[in-house]
Amino acid sequence: MRFLLPFMLGAVAFAQQQPVDLILHNGKIFTADANMTIAQAVAVRGEKIVAVGASAELLKQYKAAQVIDLEGKFVQPGFDDIHIHMRGDPPYYVDLAEVKSIQEIRIKVAAKAKTLPKGAWITGYGWSEDQVEEKRKPNRRDLDQAAPANPVAITRAGGHSSVGNSMALKIAGVDKSTPDPEQGVIEHDDNGEPTGVVRERNDVFLKFAPREKPADLSPSLTLKLKGLLAKGITSIIEANTSLDGYAEWQKIYAAKGAELPRAAVQIGWPGAETLRKYGHKTGDGNEHLRLGAIKVFVDGGFTGPAAYTIEPYKNQGDYRGKLTRTPEEFYTIFRDAHALGWQLGLHTIGDGAIKLAADTLARVIDENPRADHRHYLNHFSMTPPDDTYRKMASHGIWIAQQPNFTYTLEGRYRDNLDDRRLQLNNPVATPMKYGIFVGLSSDILPIGPLVGLYAATTRKGMSGEVYGMEEAIPMARAIAGYTRNGAYFTKEEKVKGSLEEGKLADMIVLSEDLLTVAPTKIMQTEVYMTIVGGKILYKR
Repeated sequence: MRFLLPFMLGAVAFAQQQPVDLILHNGKIFTADANMTIAQAVAVRGEKIVAVGASAELLKQYKAAQVIDLEGKFVQPGFDDIHIHMRGDPPYYVDLAEVKSIQEIRIKVAAKAKTLPKGAWITGYGWSEDQVEEKRKPNRRDLDQAAPANPVAITRAGGHSSVGNSMALKIAGVDKSTPDPEQGVIEHDDNGEPTGVVRERNDVFLKFAPREKPADLSPSLTLKLKGLLAKGITSIIEANTSLDGYAEWQKIYAAKGAELPRAAVQIGWPGAETLRKYGHKTGDGNEHLRLGAIKVFVDGGFTGPAAYTIEPYKNQGDYRGKLTRTPEEFYTIFRDAHALGWQLGLHTIGDGAIKLAADTLARVIDENPRADHRHYLNHFSMTPPDDTYRKMASHGIWIAQQPNFTYTLEGRYRDNLDDRRLQLNNPVATPMKYGIFVGLSSDILPIGPLVGLYAATTRKGMSGEVYGMEEAIPMARAIAGYTRNGAYFTKEEKVKGSLEEGKLADMIVLSEDLLTVAPTKIMQTEVYMTIVGGKILYKR
């Protein structure tokens, strides 16, 4: 790690101070550049950084409209969460992200029911059996008690399971004799009755709920995007929407883009002909909003579980999860998207899905070589075979990893994986050793990047147990993974991601020096200030 002290003026001696808009000085500024440089001050003109260096030199050379004394605080590039889900909420929605008990779920659902007429749907999101004191999933009876006169379907954190009450089950036509839907699982109790939980097929319930127009959801979506600034997030990749949904994002950013984190938006595979007619591709847009990769789900998730594995799950017979399509269907989709010039960002959680996706992408790339395609796998929750690592490295297939899963999904892994598969969940260090490019992100489990930094550097679950310490990385590399590396996924590494001259002034001021803070304090670190394009958009 290099320390940048005297700021070099070069051969030209300046007779007077140059005007800038903002100077931050007297701090510890981690630039996250290639040399992991640490400076004391940064000067900003307009949206961009004009200088990084020593406080005395910058204050001598530049005259700023606003000067902020950091009083020794830590500054780094803003976080770039390259896999996140941001959606607006309809009026019948219940936020369950922070619930600590099933009783709290009942209370929230009951309160929402009082605001709605009988028979009106109630939906919600965010519960997790790992974070409620009962340590179980909510079931139909819990929701019947809360809202007996309304159909209710609430989705688990991560989005791979939903639970409905008796009215929702009746509307969906699910009873004791109903077979599992394609690619999904209906859970049953000891008497064979459905518990209300359906894995990997939330649409079994939600297709009956009212469909809000995207414009009706825009106000709450805008508020959620603004809320990311308080977490130090200055850039995101929205992990899945439609072409129509992206049009609504364009309207939001046309009106409010300068007040929001920068965004790229993944598009769920709409079909080759639709893409041809659309006429745009990955990267189209501007520095505030652009098109991201094509999103394709290869398998399910671990909260079911439904991730597709090479070996069966622990204590579940020969069950290995499920693919969402046939291998040949994946080949056709990847081939067509690649040929049309789009980047691919694939949902792959199980090692079987990772291997299949890597093999199929490599086949497509070999058949139709394309420079700098930057295709990548989202999640990568299990360690694949060594030859898969080698194939990914040789074909430039990247990883958008969520190290926070090791923390928040610890219970799911312990229930379903064993031995090496458990220890090496969500690998980070090993793919990097193979030369695979890795960026870090959250997938909203939870959104806060600090959980990801904690898990990436300590490999600890919620219980405090350490899993596969060989997959841990140093904090400086973890921060770079959550900042500089993210910019590469949207081909913006020349304009953002690190605090260097000429790059966008996207940076945050934190309460703790993340490079030296005790691991126990990482998640308690507070964001004091978030700056996007030289503008202070959040201040604690």
